[in-house]
Amino acid sequence: MTQMSMPPKIEIIPANAPFSESQRLWLNGFLVGMLGLDGSTALSPIENGAILAPQGDGDDGEAPWHDPAMAIADRMKLAEGRPLRRRMMAAMAQQDCGQCGYNCADYSDSIANKSEARLNLCAPGGKETARMLKQLFEEVDKAPAAKPAAGAAAATSAPAAPEVKAELGRARENPADATFLSRRLLNKGGSEKETYHVEFDLSDSKLDYVVGDSFGVFARNELGLVDQIIALLGASHTTKVNNKTLREALVEDVSLSPAPDKLFELLSFITGGAQREKARALAQGEDPDGDAATLDVMAALQKFSGTRPHPEAFVEALEPLQPRLYSISSSHNATPGKLSLTVDSVRYVIGKRKRLGVASTFLGERINEGDKLKVYVQKAHGFGLPEDPKIPVIMIGPGTGIAPFRAFLLDRKATGAPGKNWLFFGHQRSDCDFFYRDELNAMKTSGLLTRLSLAWSRDGEKKFYVQDRMRELGREVWTWLAEGAHLYICGDAKRMAKDVERALVDIVAQFGARSTDEAVSFVADLKKKGRFQADVY
Repeated sequence: MTQMSMPPKIEIIPANAPFSESQRLWLNGFLVGMLGLDGSTALSPIENGAILAPQGDGDDGEAPWHDPAMAIADRMKLAEGRPLRRRMMAAMAQQDCGQCGYNCADYSDSIANKSEARLNLCAPGGKETARMLKQLFEEVDKAPAAKPAAGAAAATSAPAAPEVKAELGRARENPADATFLSRRLLNKGGSEKETYHVEFDLSDSKLDYVVGDSFGVFARNELGLVDQIIALLGASHTTKVNNKTLREALVEDVSLSPAPDKLFELLSFITGGAQREKARALAQGEDPDGDAATLDVMAALQKFSGTRPHPEAFVEALEPLQPRLYSISSSHNATPGKLSLTVDSVRYVIGKRKRLGVASTFLGERINEGDKLKVYVQKAHGFGLPEDPKIPVIMIGPGTGIAPFRAFLLDRKATGAPGKNWLFFGHQRSDCDFFYRDELNAMKTSGLLTRLSLAWSRDGEKKFYVQDRMRELGREVWTWLAEGAHLYICGDAKRMAKDVERALVDIVAQFGARSTDEAVSFVADLKKKGRFQADVY
């Protein structure tokens, strides 16, 4: 997670005001600069991650919108009046996941200074981010250049550094080869889920990694879906497109979900009447029939049946197939040369048609033992074990959120770290969804896993989640925090992570004898100090 910069010297907004810590710091900085309370007409530059905010551009370096649980409309509201590059940052999904090859701040800076022309790299943000960036990009040539502060150059006006090609396997632009070794189903009979432990051999590429890092996988589209799309186009799968066959291009190069705006633009050019108006409306982000959210590429062709774009124009209208990032569930220190993931296969039905998650079902069923695939390691920023191995850790990871914490435990075992370890794990049913049951129980028996606290949402009449178990054990959680423990969460950003943070605030308030405002500030301080870290998606 991005670390917050130092607060302004003068506190105008009190700590107990009804704002989050980052929002309060931003308001303080804004008011200090606006009122000239620091004796100048502008704020001093404040370093925030990779950004150096120049004086005079209305930016104090804070990013109160940097919250993956916040809706894009709320993020854009918080960014109103800020420099263009900062509004571009607010348009992104705020996960700093690295899937685009940047963090959110650097990606927005690169678009604003025109060193990055691709506006569609934010995979978690999807269409809404791409549309907002397109809208904001129209302001680039109109925006006045920011005035550099004395002794500091504006980030957007600095000369671009010479491009340095990333080391093999260290960036999406320069992936390495890995060999697929195996998959094994982690669920037992009766589960509603299909989750796999997937293993790779990295020995050919000599790639290594640190626990907390993520693994980028270049998946391929399902051949059956590709052939159905080719049939709707009325084309031959051997038609040449960009020096490949049409089938190869659709399998390897382009995303087939969701249908991009450019495809609807193309369809509007080759149809007429009411159909043309609908295609134009969809291209503008409107929803004339209430089905826009369900339209992947195949559904779009079916909706505008009879329109048959030229294969080359069709492929050019699609978005590139993005790599998928997964939390690594193994430790290089424990098993050098090998890497594992914990992957939920995504399958769902819309209408009468089954939809498949591209990478999850690629790893879960389509790739074969011994096959090569393109991969890369995405270095973690602000998510990893404490440098001091004696520090205790509390890990909260329901479902596939267990992945990095399995890695943490294996690493602490391999390195002989003496710190205490507490894992909160949960899922739907204890009898069929207890991932790595034998392994975790063995860790508990050996003493490596000091505490294992479980929560099963479907075992009883009332749903029970990891945040409920945390509240039950709140006094002990507070004791560990008081001893200096680092706390980690991994999982869904919009629901689980928010619920866990809310539970943590309640625990701090109750057992730390603090008011709610003081508890919120305490948790914010844990984040600033790197003692509360999240890997969310």
